[in-house]
Amino acid sequence: MLKILYFAGLREALGQSSEQLALPGGMGTVGQLHAHLAARGGAWEALAKTKNLRIAVNQQMAAMDAPLNDGDEVAFFPPVTGG
Repeated sequence: MLKILYFAGLREALGQSSEQLALPGGMGTVGQLHAHLAARGGAWEALAKTKNLRIAVNQQMAAMDAPLNDGDEVAFFPPVTGG
């Protein structure tokens, strides 16, 4: 089971801050999870449309080819600016 977290504008667009998802068979990378979630359509397309999307696995920044394992925590967040 993966714990998936959504932050900032993604949380608002999706209407949720987190979810639990069984790791689908054959899904082994962050990029595959990203594509799976975006393929839900509707508001979920925000994942595909967010430029410079940041992803962390177990609180470490991760690339799309990073491996996933059962029990991982995956966080998606758009770049944030401050001032």
